[in-house]
Amino acid sequence: MQKLVRGIHKFQKEIFPSKQRLFEKLQSGQQPMALFITCSDSRIDPSLLTQTDPGELFIMRNAGNLIPPYGTLYGGEAATIEYAVAVLGVQDIIVCGHSNCGAMSGLLEPQAIERLPAVRSWLTYAESTHRIVEENYSHLTDPAARLTVTVEENVLVQLEHLRTHPTVAAAISRQALHLHGWVYKFETGQVFGFDPEEGQFAALQTAAPVVSERIRSLPPI
Repeated sequence: MQKLVRGIHKFQKEIFPSKQRLFEKLQSGQQPMALFITCSDSRIDPSLLTQTDPGELFIMRNAGNLIPPYGTLYGGEAATIEYAVAVLGVQDIIVCGHSNCGAMSGLLEPQAIERLPAVRSWLTYAESTHRIVEENYSHLTDPAARLTVTVEENVLVQLEHLRTHPTVAAAISRQALHLHGWVYKFETGQVFGFDPEEGQFAALQTAAPVVSERIRSLPPI
């Protein structure tokens, strides 16, 4: 805890003064450019990764960067998405998975979470991910490769869940909102984006959104 307290003191003495005008401006409200949905994993810092300032990202985090389909759970996720789109008017939503994800490991190895009932229940929102990997990637025997493809497929599954939210569907229909699927490899700093033209994840070069009819075209490894 003392490290955190020292960090606050450093922020107040060194960081805040250099950005005081920004923080004063934010007092009147926020206009984030994107909703960034990612995992709770402590190894991910969305603002550091994207080099954005306070007020530029609306961030939602949970274990496994999961998005319950609309109507299955009226919780924080649905409320955050609805507010970001309907009130804040974000123009982009990014679903960002990451390497070595513990939630996806638990999905592949349920025995590891058998004593974590809340985690088991939460991961039911990734059941489609599990089924896709089990039925379409049975040829993958290397655990690392299997985990990587699970992380990637889960991003695509959660994007599909995102489309079930009425505010998202309506905004997409009027071309006011774009969806993006990313995977962050924290040990190398690389970010891979789903390329709708190639139908696979590739090193992120542009902000091309995921096209709905191409979303499920990720090929087998």
